[in-house]
Amino acid sequence: MSILISCCGINCAQCDARKATLANDDELRKKVAAEWSVMYQSPSITAESINCTGCRTEGVKFAHCLTTCDIRRCVHSKGFQTCADCEEIDRCEIVGPLFQVVPDARNNLRLLE
Repeated sequence: MSILISCCGINCAQCDARKATLANDDELRKKVAAEWSVMYQSPSITAESINCTGCRTEGVKFAHCLTTCDIRRCVHSKGFQTCADCEEIDRCEIVGPLFQVVPDARNNLRLLE
């Protein structure tokens, strides 16, 4: 299994947005946009916005991750690579809600500890 862990613990190698970007797959972009719009209660997510190579890699980033992601901002402000580097991870109010939606993210970060 390929693993590329984001700041918050999502495995970017298995993320459909990254897969769509790398394959330049517009149908997958549409599918991801539809799913994410509902999951994140954000109708502003469009197929055109689904472009990302991973938040810890060189290349394009999903707009939220690049400009408004509080998790990524916090990780960078503390000089960390991921939330796994932080002692407050288990009581963090910033990344905690994500773990409720994407429980595998916490498990992925545990692999890095």
